[in-house]
Amino acid sequence: MPLITLTSDIGKSDYLTGAIKGQLLQAVSGCHLVDISHELTPFNYPRAAYLCRNAIKNFPEFTFHIILVNLFENRNDHLLLAFHRQQYILCADNGLLTMITEGRPEIVIGLPMDKSVHRDTLQAVRVFGKSIQSIRDGESIHRIGISDVDIIEKNPLRPMLGDNWMEGHIIFIDHFENVVINITREEFESQRKGRRFTIAFKRDEVIDKISDTYADVPEGEKLALFNAAGYLEIAINKGNAAGLLGLQGYTENQSAHIQNRLFYQTIRIFFE
Repeated sequence: MPLITLTSDIGKSDYLTGAIKGQLLQAVSGCHLVDISHELTPFNYPRAAYLCRNAIKNFPEFTFHIILVNLFENRNDHLLLAFHRQQYILCADNGLLTMITEGRPEIVIGLPMDKSVHRDTLQAVRVFGKSIQSIRDGESIHRIGISDVDIIEKNPLRPMLGDNWMEGHIIFIDHFENVVINITREEFESQRKGRRFTIAFKRDEVIDKISDTYADVPEGEKLALFNAAGYLEIAINKGNAAGLLGLQGYTENQSAHIQNRLFYQTIRIFFE
């Protein structure tokens, strides 16, 4: 039974969420569908890459991951099918793939789209479904599309580094308004080199230690910890850190309206 995950920026109110599943149930015999999220922020590649990367790695090997994000940002005549670290990833050729895999995937092929058919989300899903069924029928991945296709590549959002500091962007705000920074535990420790540190944001908010759990600080107190994905998180015990601390997710073009409200998209760590 092929396992297929679905991630999109469509939302839950649109009929497309159900229609996509209906198309896949027709195209892929006996498949099992799992939703990761349909609430991704449109055009926010760092957030989509963070969510997809850290969900995908927890699934059984040879799972098929369909990612419907910014499908038609470019006028490409193909979609992408990649195989990387024992997982299949199917998405548009818009740069998101290399942000998820943090480099060019082990195998990536182009899936041609019929130029005579109107291009829309359901057509893309049918192309994905057909390729999944072909693989399940024993077809080689290299024979169902264009091997070694040229793809759009975008780099994952990395923290900025200095001798005595590092700066990260807010890439995700969860349901509890805990704030996730694009700094992993490994990156933090590598830059820290055993030194003392201060995590600073806004004008006078600082944290100088890493907690293990939210309960390490009193209720209503701010804290920093590394979440289950290994990324730095700023939180308030039983509070909403994003709203109370004036923090918001990273966007490439911050509007003047947001800037005037003094929301902050980055945090800086100082070492001494």
